[in-house]
Amino acid sequence: MDILMRAWSYFATNILQQPAWMIGLIVLIGYILLKKPWYDVLGGTIKAVVGYMILAAGSGGLVSNFRPVLVGLKDRFNLDAMVIDPYFGQNAVTAGLEEVFGKPFSQVMMLLLIAFIINILLVRFSKVTKLRSLFTTGHIQVQQASTAYWLILFALPGLATNNTALLVVMAIVLGLYWAVGSNLTIKPTQELTDGAGFCLGHQQIMGVALFSWIAGKMHERDVKKGKEASKKLEDIELPGFMSIFNENMVCTAILMTVFFGAILLVLGRDYLTEAGFMKEGQSFLFYILTVCLNFAVYLAILQLGVRTFVTELTNSFQGIANKWLPGSVPAVDCAVSYGFGSPNAVPIGFLAGALGQFIAIGALILLKSPVLVIAGFVPVFFDNATIAVYANNKGGLKAALILPFISGLCQVFGSALIAGWVGMAAYGGYLGMWDWAVVWPVFTVLMKYLSYAGLAIVIVALLAIPQLQYRADKEGYFLMTEDWEAYKELKAKKAE
Repeated sequence: MDILMRAWSYFATNILQQPAWMIGLIVLIGYILLKKPWYDVLGGTIKAVVGYMILAAGSGGLVSNFRPVLVGLKDRFNLDAMVIDPYFGQNAVTAGLEEVFGKPFSQVMMLLLIAFIINILLVRFSKVTKLRSLFTTGHIQVQQASTAYWLILFALPGLATNNTALLVVMAIVLGLYWAVGSNLTIKPTQELTDGAGFCLGHQQIMGVALFSWIAGKMHERDVKKGKEASKKLEDIELPGFMSIFNENMVCTAILMTVFFGAILLVLGRDYLTEAGFMKEGQSFLFYILTVCLNFAVYLAILQLGVRTFVTELTNSFQGIANKWLPGSVPAVDCAVSYGFGSPNAVPIGFLAGALGQFIAIGALILLKSPVLVIAGFVPVFFDNATIAVYANNKGGLKAALILPFISGLCQVFGSALIAGWVGMAAYGGYLGMWDWAVVWPVFTVLMKYLSYAGLAIVIVALLAIPQLQYRADKEGYFLMTEDWEAYKELKAKKAE
């Protein structure tokens, strides 16, 4: 048993939690199962790993580029507040789990293992469960397992006396969430990417599904009322000097310069120099320009990474789907969606979501909330940019502006309520992304106040969602992932 635990720990640390290597392993296994020549297997695996590393470099650069703003707003205005960010949230669990509940953080890794096995089993028996997506983003799974462990233990403290029961119950809920939430993003992702063969496995999967549906309804309402439907961003050709915004790189650079430039000016040269962000004697103007234009650089790097590994992943996954998990697709990082649809949806969604977050934070300050929130870059960017990409695809520019703004409000208000209630705010952070600011607080309330009846409601509701999806489109449901072109033909015939 000890040998097995050491093997699992090694795998979890070096592969499962390192998404580049996890993606590489999936591609390797997939191509082997497809009986590709060894040199194709090797080449495809290297492209997948390197591609994901490029994507990670772009994502990491975006986060680090935001650091002066995040740290500056906290220090400059003496805000003692909780940061909504997955890494701050994971740190809060690490710091407080043993102190609050007397449980070691190592149990989180056991939860991750059991929940991942449950996700695999749910997909393996897809003809019964109607679930078709395997969550493959290990770093996201660690963050979610950490927060889920705290929330479920808070809601059902009676389980604390039996570690086996505790882990099994938690794993069922978390494994179902991974399978059901990512499964909900299959249709909008296939529509966005024209059948690229993946879905989302991230922190806002149910939010993406909900907002995609709302964006579609907004479009349908406009059409029924005889209004001109809101154009998609990629279909808008701006006239005159505004035509420069048709170019994604220029649009991102200008919008970020206006937004972040204003914040950096407020923080001031003296603070930025004292904090070590600027060098002594460095030009303040060119520091601001460099920081702001770096956002365009990192987005371009991120999109290059997407193009490099997505083809390898989706092609190789057919081997796994054909042999072990028929009809399934991999659930991947939300940033992969940025290579599809309108690139300008990314900065627009970020800015709309940031506006929503800042208004909500201002409301918390005015209302003298016992829990104050500082915006973390990961939720404000990756949630809202992703929602905008999907919303634009279904409902155009109007949806891409309105829905990320609403998301920003939800992230702050929901995180402040749940983190303050369960005690995570005292440790300085909460995961803070859409599903964990809206969906998981609902789960926690049901389980806290209805106890095991609430737990049963959560599990039954999650199991029912894919059944309802299947009943709504029995002919096309599995065809959607097995043969996208045939699915489109089916839809075209039904529309005639």
